[in-house]
Amino acid sequence: MAAIKNIVESNWFQSFIIAVIVLNGIVLGFQTSRTLSPQTIAFLDMIDMACLAIFCVEILMKFVVYRFGFFKQGWNVFDLLIVVVALIPSSGGLSILRAFRILRVLRLVTAVASFRRVVAGMLLAIPGVGSVGGLLLLVFYISGVLSTMLFGEDFPQWFGTLGKSMYSLFQIMTLESWSMGIVRPVMEVQPYAWVFFIPFITVTTFTVLNLFIGIVVDAMATVKEAEMEELHDDHTDIETMIVQLHDEVRALRSELSERK
Repeated sequence: MAAIKNIVESNWFQSFIIAVIVLNGIVLGFQTSRTLSPQTIAFLDMIDMACLAIFCVEILMKFVVYRFGFFKQGWNVFDLLIVVVALIPSSGGLSILRAFRILRVLRLVTAVASFRRVVAGMLLAIPGVGSVGGLLLLVFYISGVLSTMLFGEDFPQWFGTLGKSMYSLFQIMTLESWSMGIVRPVMEVQPYAWVFFIPFITVTTFTVLNLFIGIVVDAMATVKEAEMEELHDDHTDIETMIVQLHDEVRALRSELSERK
């Protein structure tokens, strides 16, 4: 048991799993080609099955080591779900599942610490992002109603309905052909339309979206600080144990000296 645990938690084993994930992703990418010969396809399928077998062995080893503690870590459950999906037969009506084999590449998220930190930061930022998203939706709704009333009659293709208006405003927010594609043609008919569009772009693109970025960055910094504190606590525990061992050694030496 201890030997398996040492293997599972070793750096070389983690590097090996990352290499297998990358190899599997490359193989799945090659399999999308329609010009491959049957021999090449069969060879790639063999590599794919070998990678899946390695993933299954890795999951089994972790389960043997951690037992039911395996399920206490969300990353382990995530890996297990991906492997289980890959094991479902992809024939007949389930042939569409073959396309989902590429999800195995997502295991890089659990294998690479920096990726895990980014995902953890994004998950931590969900409440704040939800609040900003609600604010953005409110701005979009108000702007959609206004633009439909202001420009819907002259430009029904962009602002004829509330749905069309909100979609056009989304395009404007992303700055995709917003000037020459939408705003300038509108201004040719209504020269003062910029009074509406410029504040909208300022509020949505340069303010609200930057709030999204700020919240995510702050959450990632929080995750990083938590990891550093955990490492500091572990280091402190190790130092405490070393001090205790030194004290015990000194006590033993003193006891042996007294006996002599």
